[in-house]
Amino acid sequence: METVHYISSDVFSLELLHEIISQNFTLELSEEARVNIEKCRSYLDKKMETHNEPIYGINTGFGSLCNVKISNENLSQLQENLMKSHACGTGDEVPHEIVKIMLLLKIKSLSYGNSGVQLATVERLIDFYNNDILPVVYTQGSLGASGDLAPLAHLCLPLIGEGEVYADGFRQPAMKVLEKNGWKPITLQSKEGLALLNGTQFMSSYGCYILLKACKYSYLADVIGAISLEGFDGRIDPFNELIHIVRPHKGQINTARRFNELLEDSEIIARPKAHVQDPYSFRCIPQVHGASKDTIDYVKKVFKTEINSVTDNPNIFIGEDLIVSGGNFHGQPLALALDFLGIALAELGSISERRTYQLISGLRELPAFLVSNPGLNSGFMIPQYTAASIVSQNKQLATPASIDSIVSSNGQEDHVSMGANGATKCLKIMENLERILAIELMNASQAIEFRRPLKSSEFIETFLKSYREEVPLVEEDRILHYDIEKSIAFLNSLQLDNEVLE
Repeated sequence: METVHYISSDVFSLELLHEIISQNFTLELSEEARVNIEKCRSYLDKKMETHNEPIYGINTGFGSLCNVKISNENLSQLQENLMKSHACGTGDEVPHEIVKIMLLLKIKSLSYGNSGVQLATVERLIDFYNNDILPVVYTQGSLGASGDLAPLAHLCLPLIGEGEVYADGFRQPAMKVLEKNGWKPITLQSKEGLALLNGTQFMSSYGCYILLKACKYSYLADVIGAISLEGFDGRIDPFNELIHIVRPHKGQINTARRFNELLEDSEIIARPKAHVQDPYSFRCIPQVHGASKDTIDYVKKVFKTEINSVTDNPNIFIGEDLIVSGGNFHGQPLALALDFLGIALAELGSISERRTYQLISGLRELPAFLVSNPGLNSGFMIPQYTAASIVSQNKQLATPASIDSIVSSNGQEDHVSMGANGATKCLKIMENLERILAIELMNASQAIEFRRPLKSSEFIETFLKSYREEVPLVEEDRILHYDIEKSIAFLNSLQLDNEVLE
């Protein structure tokens, strides 16, 4: 049965976004959204019939050309020129999953009735979304300040029959797809081009996509960390709730609780230990993983606010009879949050690699490099090198983008957020974290075999059984690249309940 999400002013959550995307909902405008869009457009049309004074972006040029007045007969051409001239993206293509979120968030932002777009324009964006017609958008070109101008220009070019899209499985000219569907190009009216290009939907979509993965991999970092703790014959003491009650950071408490649940009834964790303490990469998991959880929670709040906002310029307020030029397109809240998120994800990878290092070090009655007959076999010596190189790359990528700015548009745009660069590098950090955790899982699952015949908890044993169906135990040296790739695929294939994403 087809499931429809109606775009309205109701609060839009990250969990709802995940549901819409994962379950392939189609979109429709609610009656409320239709009325808001049409009322705003009608107001703007009437305003332009009687108003001769310059209004930024409606009857003026853009950026530093804001003082150039445009005659009424050229307003449509002005918007089309804006769309074409701003399509200056370059670099890699934005992943299709993120382009689809960009369409959804742009539709949502335009639906409030503060942007002045035509109903037909929003409905065509919905047509693109529902028919998996995904514009070709590039990763480079936005300063994250006047909105994501270049990426959003490429996103919206197909509305006027320009640019390229992916449809029916391959890349093709947008006009060809419009003709195939019997659609005429949209004739843009006053302000529409600016409403489409101003906005933070590039940064927002990256952030939402990364956050959904971050919630999943924050959970998996705990699961894999628990397997490592078992493989290393670690102690459960540092996860005692009394420790965390006297330093009650939410993420720290939740991490400790989760480890106790994951390892409940484990024979390995319950057996007497010869050592008094574990290294920090095991002992301080609640504090380190927990701090990253708290960061993710903060960033989720920032993005929840953003995806329920109007972020173009100028904004139209019908009740107050005002058209106000401001700066809601500026990406600073997102830039700071993306930098913070990147640091938090990099730290999950950093502590993961340290656990991998401990597991291969020949400690706690484990063989060197986790393989029988070391020397003849190198075992898991080199995957740790790989993890270490990725961790170092994440350290480099975690340098904040938001502390940078560069003047543009002849000095009119003299402070920018660089949130778009923050977004693309945060995604790279997230992808690197997947690889680091996959390598830890390889090592942890190998280490735990040296604790047999003792068993871990029912949950951990079930998890490992599923993993072993994809990646067998290493008994003799083999090409471990394939094991890494299979481990990444295994983690990616895991579907988690929404409760884990909260």
